Amino acid sequence: MELNLFDKQVYVNRRQTLKQNIGNDGLILLLGNEDSSMNYKDNCYPFRQDSNFLYYFGLDVPTLAAIIDTDTGEEVVFGNELSIDDIIWTGILPTVSEMAALAGVAKTNAYNQITHYVHKAITNGRKVHILPPYRPENKVKLSAWLNVSIQDIADHVSVKLIKAVIAQRVIKSPLEVEQMENAVSISVDMQLAVIKHTRPGIKEYELVAKAHEVAIAANARLGYPAIITTHGQTLHTHYYGNTLQEGRMVLADIGAENAMHYGGDLTRTVPVGRSFTTRQKELYEVVLNSMDHAISMLKPGVQYKEIHLQACQKLVEGLTAVNIMKGEAAEAIAAGAHTMFFQCGLGHMLGMDTHDMEDLGEQYVGYTDTLKKETVFGLKSLRLGRELEAGYVLTIEPGIYIIPELIDRWQAENKYADFINYDVLNTYRDFGGIRIEDNFLITDTGSQLLGKYLPKTLKEIEALKG
Repeated sequence: MELNLFDKQVYVNRRQTLKQNIGNDGLILLLGNEDSSMNYKDNCYPFRQDSNFLYYFGLDVPTLAAIIDTDTGEEVVFGNELSIDDIIWTGILPTVSEMAALAGVAKTNAYNQITHYVHKAITNGRKVHILPPYRPENKVKLSAWLNVSIQDIADHVSVKLIKAVIAQRVIKSPLEVEQMENAVSISVDMQLAVIKHTRPGIKEYELVAKAHEVAIAANARLGYPAIITTHGQTLHTHYYGNTLQEGRMVLADIGAENAMHYGGDLTRTVPVGRSFTTRQKELYEVVLNSMDHAISMLKPGVQYKEIHLQACQKLVEGLTAVNIMKGEAAEAIAAGAHTMFFQCGLGHMLGMDTHDMEDLGEQYVGYTDTLKKETVFGLKSLRLGRELEAGYVLTIEPGIYIIPELIDRWQAENKYADFINYDVLNTYRDFGGIRIEDNFLITDTGSQLLGKYLPKTLKEIEALKG
């Protein structure tokens, strides 16, 4: 089995920076993931290594962990050598020491020796820095090693380590940008396959199959479960059993994760037939205008929350032009009336995770000590709010979602009646939803579209369907 890593000096430098940022302050414990059983012990979900472990050690193998001693500089990779049964069933791997050497680590130990290192540090009154665990098996391990209940592990998570990791991972190096260009370009090919195969009479799952086919053929996989649906008003539906019908649209939100585990995240909304209807064209243009305006604002020093609000302004102006909304756009947004149509955020960080580093906490990744995440409907779903810096990679994905259940509830309450023309809106009840999404690198002077260009104008989309 061949392991995909950057040059070992990349990982040595990353760990050195981490140690400097933490200072002489105890042990850093980073856990890899292990195989997770699907329905019986030996039938496992596809393995996915922890992104933080990948970032600092690059080893895409189950049941590894590592410690970094910030006081002595010692680094140790923990793992178990393969038994003859392992080799018979799954083949050979490099030894633990050989794998560690690929990441520039000289010392290794058996996995069960982690307990010794952690207990010794605690006994000596030293800090053990851990990140928030999201896998149940890692919670169980940490509970035993730290001698605390699973419920109390959160109290032992190191905010200092969280902030140090985010400070590094949020700025993408040229090597990482190259990997993301590759992943986004694969994602473009996935989208093109879906668009070109979209036609009346087929099932959504047939389009999902096309996305998987393209990803696998490129030695990649999907970075998250595909969203391919004729019910685009449901933001994250994973049901694929609907039949495509003339006059409807298909929303496809898909992204590849390449062999180095960097990802893309693209969305297009296309007609099932050869062309959009008049109403679909009108609202598509509203979303596209919002997107283009948001893209024009991307540069260092601009707060992403402000870009989100400006994108909302364009959505409201467009919806007012077609008589679905009314009144002053700024007042409608201040009141929250736009959330009838745009319930989520404009975008998020992107990297090795589709919502990059979300396991570390949105309040740290997307916000700061001075800019807090809001709790009101709409803004509570804005994953990124902070001021942009060169090296960030993020998505721009405005949308319009016509949700009949939300219409019924808010109309019954006469909510936002000063801004929403409910009589007109009710004629759009079966409209669905539109989302358009691309991925961008923030540069020193503005932004750069990542990956190959994916058509997004009405004319371009309809040309692909021709």
